[in-house]
Amino acid sequence: MEVFRFNKTMLLMMIMTAMMWNMAKAEEHFVGGGKQRWIPGNNLTKWSLNEHFRVNDWLFFGYGEEYQKYLYHVLEVNKTSYENCIDTGFIKNITRGGGRDVFLLTEAKTYYFISGGGFCQRGVKVAIDVNEHVAPAPQPTPHKGSNASNI
Repeated sequence: MEVFRFNKTMLLMMIMTAMMWNMAKAEEHFVGGGKQRWIPGNNLTKWSLNEHFRVNDWLFFGYGEEYQKYLYHVLEVNKTSYENCIDTGFIKNITRGGGRDVFLLTEAKTYYFISGGGFCQRGVKVAIDVNEHVAPAPQPTPHKGSNASNI
């Protein structure tokens, strides 16, 4: 009986460790799908809809020198400013210069980012829908003696 409890406890600890490991993994997302894709002409909406963003993931906004001379910015804004490309009264300017700006997604919500200087009107904006980290559900296992092809 004690051996059974030990195994049950060990199994529970293994499951909890696996869940915590999954939660601790953070991903880096290159906005637009590449290291220098925060630029006009790239469909950022389509890109963001095909990504899965979770709390503690990082966004990497990359753009080349040709855009730095235009005082390119990465601005976190509210939904209204996002929809209307308003680059004043922003929440946060995450621009650090050099065309390599990063942002940590700290909570489950929709984040809105635009580029200032008229580039938002040229499509340089993206909405990022962030979800909580959720461990994947365990896959069901067929019972002994059952025929898996009947499922």
